[in-house]
Amino acid sequence: MIDVLLVDDHPIVRSGYARLLETGRDIHVIAEAEDADSGYLAYTAHSPKVTVTDLSLPGSSGIDLIRRIRARDTGARVLVFSVHDEAVVVEKALQSGASGFISKRSAPEVLLEAVRHVARGERYLSTDVRRAFELRSPDAERSIINDLSPREFEVFRLLAQGLSAAECATMLNLSQKTVANYQALIKEKLGVGTSAALVHLALRLGVVPPLGPKQD
Repeated sequence: MIDVLLVDDHPIVRSGYARLLETGRDIHVIAEAEDADSGYLAYTAHSPKVTVTDLSLPGSSGIDLIRRIRARDTGARVLVFSVHDEAVVVEKALQSGASGFISKRSAPEVLLEAVRHVARGERYLSTDVRRAFELRSPDAERSIINDLSPREFEVFRLLAQGLSAAECATMLNLSQKTVANYQALIKEKLGVGTSAALVHLALRLGVVPPLGPKQD
């Protein structure tokens, strides 16, 4: 039996995914969590075979959760299940220790297949994610993104989607001053002087999709 920890901030979404996973008779959702902190505590309490997590979580991001789990257990298997499936985001998640990445736009059976592959210790990317990842630009600017911490990357992504500092602060449970400090540090690291240049860079590197629509 594959014990799964499911981390997503929307109760209805978690419920739907839990029911879907349970249709696989070899998969059991052993615990659920709504944010990175409770997800980490659930991992330490239940030691699931596979952790399935979204990236956009209140407070710490899913990428930060992956790092914390992998720091505790280098053999941990984490599958990312997210609408944010741009190549740079996928690359950041894999570098943080994720074993797989699938888009929430994938067919239901893909989630079951991905969990089974990851449980066997294999890497799994859904077809659309793998295509975008393999075709990612070799642009040297991409290496700069790797210098951003998980929290800096999350702030960068949200700002590039058009969220204000106040909206970022609310979403990440931070003060506006803290987000403003992150914004200044990110611009310095990325070598951009304006918010427009930051958005342009994010679009060019595929950190956000064209037009940067807001998504939950």
